Amino acid sequence: MTQELYPHASAEITQQRAKLACDTHQAFQAFSKQVFADGALSTKSKQLIAVAVAHVTQCPYCIRGHTKAALRENASAEEIMEAIWVACEMRAGGAYAHSTLALDTVNDVLAKQHDR
Repeated sequence: MTQELYPHASAEITQQRAKLACDTHQAFQAFSKQVFADGALSTKSKQLIAVAVAHVTQCPYCIRGHTKAALRENASAEEIMEAIWVACEMRAGGAYAHSTLALDTVNDVLAKQHDR
């Protein structure tokens, strides 16, 4: 028998989470409902943001769940893919921006070696 890296989410697991920490589970559910409600941003926009963030955090459950939620809000496949590309750019952009730290370290170490 093979075991999947990420087991499927199930109603049983949700019930177990709720049973083990009922008040916290209910608070989280209420928080989530409020966060994704229409406000200054539409629910669709919020779900597209969630799809992008899910790809940056690399949460397979979030990727599937928020992609489905975005589709329920009439997001197109093109909008979903654009959100994912934004996430890709931000992740790569973060690595690019943080190269400043590596180059600063390189320059510092080389300067100290040169001063010897």
